[in-house]
Amino acid sequence: MFIDVSNLKKSYTSGEIRNEVLKGIGLKLNKREIGVILGPSGSGKSTLMNIIGGIDRGDSGKVIVDGVELNNLNDDGLTEYRRGDIGFVFQFYNLVPNLTVGENIEVVANISKLPLNTDEVLAAVEMQDKKNRFPRELSGGEQQRVSIARAIVKNPKLLLCDEPTGALDYQTSRSILKLLHKVNQKYGTTILMITHNAAIAAMANRVFRMRSGEIVEEVVNHTTVPAERIEW
Repeated sequence: MFIDVSNLKKSYTSGEIRNEVLKGIGLKLNKREIGVILGPSGSGKSTLMNIIGGIDRGDSGKVIVDGVELNNLNDDGLTEYRRGDIGFVFQFYNLVPNLTVGENIEVVANISKLPLNTDEVLAAVEMQDKKNRFPRELSGGEQQRVSIARAIVKNPKLLLCDEPTGALDYQTSRSILKLLHKVNQKYGTTILMITHNAAIAAMANRVFRMRSGEIVEEVVNHTTVPAERIEW
């Protein structure tokens, strides 16, 4: 099992108010699989992903990724884990505006232990002809492609995607989903995606439905739908 989360709890306190965000989450995902976490805003999806990604820590429970129990890592260990093992794709791209497409990717490759070739990654996301463009010269879909390229150039074991199509139109969203499927197939990258769009679940091997800090349903798709055939 590549991701193994068990009885994960997380709460935040503001004044005298305690907000229990995760209430004993359990989640498993095999290597090379695509997982989708579905749920409305406020259900705890982002908190769960941040803990799996080493950005935050749970209060109790276990989070094991590729045999490493994250609770046993100190802050420096979590930094190395994020740098070496995790690629992040966010809804709003987070590209450096004064760097070109190629430079945005290379800055990550330069701090990675076993990076992929920048030109190979650009070709994989079909952005090789935009290598010398700046983010302001790109469409939203093109910027998201660069964001994905930046995430995968470090050759991560796990790609975490937080609403990667949330800011995109329908056709561009399908293109990005198709690209994520291609990354999964070409590089064998395990992908965990959070979204409120139930249609995306069709392309996943495992689907986890969250509500109010709990996983209320898990579905295993023995037959997945190609991204280009997803409609919503």
